[in-house]
Amino acid sequence: MAVGIEGPISELDRALAAVGELINNIRPEQWSASTPCADWTVRQIVNHLIGMNRVFAAILADEPPPSRVDDISDDELGRAYGESAAALVAAFEQPGVLDRSFDGPLGAASGMDRLQIRLYDLLAHGWDLAHATAQPVRLPEDLAEQSLSFARGQVSDQARHGRFGPAQIVADDASAIDQLAAFLGRPIDAPR
Repeated sequence: MAVGIEGPISELDRALAAVGELINNIRPEQWSASTPCADWTVRQIVNHLIGMNRVFAAILADEPPPSRVDDISDDELGRAYGESAAALVAAFEQPGVLDRSFDGPLGAASGMDRLQIRLYDLLAHGWDLAHATAQPVRLPEDLAEQSLSFARGQVSDQARHGRFGPAQIVADDASAIDQLAAFLGRPIDAPR
């Protein structure tokens, strides 16, 4: 966890660290495994997480998005994720970032909204990775609950097209992370 950060940025840092732990525990033979995120392998999800961390950091710095990089070797993916996570936290730590509005591929949003968007994407894909690699789902429940509330207000049926599957049925007493994954289209009975 980064030293000296508070509030929403420390929440993002906690989620990044939890997902980083999952990534660091992926065994070499698991990189090509399928995941509950339709059509994506473990490797593709980790590449997506690295790429989105870099894209969000660029947006917050008013820079053009970086070019897509998919040629990171398997043994370097953990390091690349850690570097992208640190860059993202540093971008959010800049004064006034949470209050400013930023344009991005899906329109304008405040820094705080961008943080929340990054958080729900990160947690959902962390859930994907845990299930695909048979790891315990040790993602912050408080952040999953917060992300679920935010996502419910942001992800309409129209916004799902091309980004999320239809919301799945889940038990009322399911964990917040399972509820978030189900809301974002993951079947909760996905094989582990």
